[in-house]
Amino acid sequence: MLKGRSIICPDDLSIEEIDDLFLLANDIIINKESYKESCNGYILATLFFESSTRTRLSFEAAMHKLGGDVVGFSDFNSSSVAKGESITDTVRTVECYSDLIVLRHPKEGAPILASNVLDIPLINAGDGAHYHPTQTLTDLYTIYNYKKKIDNLVIGICGDLKFGRTVHSLIKVLCKYKNISFVFISPDKLRLPDYIIKVLDKEGIKYIETDNLDNMKDLDVLYMTRVQKERFFNEEDYIKLKDKFIINNEVLKSAKEDLIIMHPLPRNNEISSEVDLDKRAVYFKQAKYGLYIRMALILKLLGIK
Repeated sequence: MLKGRSIICPDDLSIEEIDDLFLLANDIIINKESYKESCNGYILATLFFESSTRTRLSFEAAMHKLGGDVVGFSDFNSSSVAKGESITDTVRTVECYSDLIVLRHPKEGAPILASNVLDIPLINAGDGAHYHPTQTLTDLYTIYNYKKKIDNLVIGICGDLKFGRTVHSLIKVLCKYKNISFVFISPDKLRLPDYIIKVLDKEGIKYIETDNLDNMKDLDVLYMTRVQKERFFNEEDYIKLKDKFIINNEVLKSAKEDLIIMHPLPRNNEISSEVDLDKRAVYFKQAKYGLYIRMALILKLLGIK
């Protein structure tokens, strides 16, 4: 079903395809040994024009655990891009050496431009403030594993909602599920962009926009994000906003016992380290789930049974 396709934005996957990925990821967790040679002879190329820890390493670890190999770069200055090579020339060259490309780029739209010149699948690993579909799969898979469902949930999303590509991707896919409602918590300057609001309004999704944490008691999921310094042109504005919302034990007193607290990481001060000991904090397990869902996606895109 997914063989040979590129995954650029969350809309590239149907709910049925996402469910299939969940089932495969579950099987990988249970039967790890059965998959350790699945990608023998295949090569994954990771082209990261922007810094990354979890996304790049989890893709590389996923391919290694499937028995495949990895080539690529994590600093564009070590590639021919530093000499002025275009993104399309770069990916067409890398296509000669690989079976699947994972691309992160600071410019919105770069992955779709790159995928248009390729005959092999490309996965968008983040393009500017636009989309990050495999983080979305990781987030959904985490919710699914802890809540045993994704329908009928109240989901709070807090922090940088303007520039947060993980937020934009997650909201777009969650809109496909039944009876989802949102509480969007952000400073006024970091509210959701209009194009996301239009999606919510078009789909008839219930949501509240607020600049405080007073709605904690209603939430089934709290998705925290950092204020991203790299998206600001003015450091003074960043300093004013970076510590606006901090989750600590005191804030969590009014929250549900079965709340799950998520974060795409890296975090700064928005979740106090004391919360790490709370059973509701699942962000490190969330990172682990990212490995398994990426293993599943690699297998599907390469058409490996």
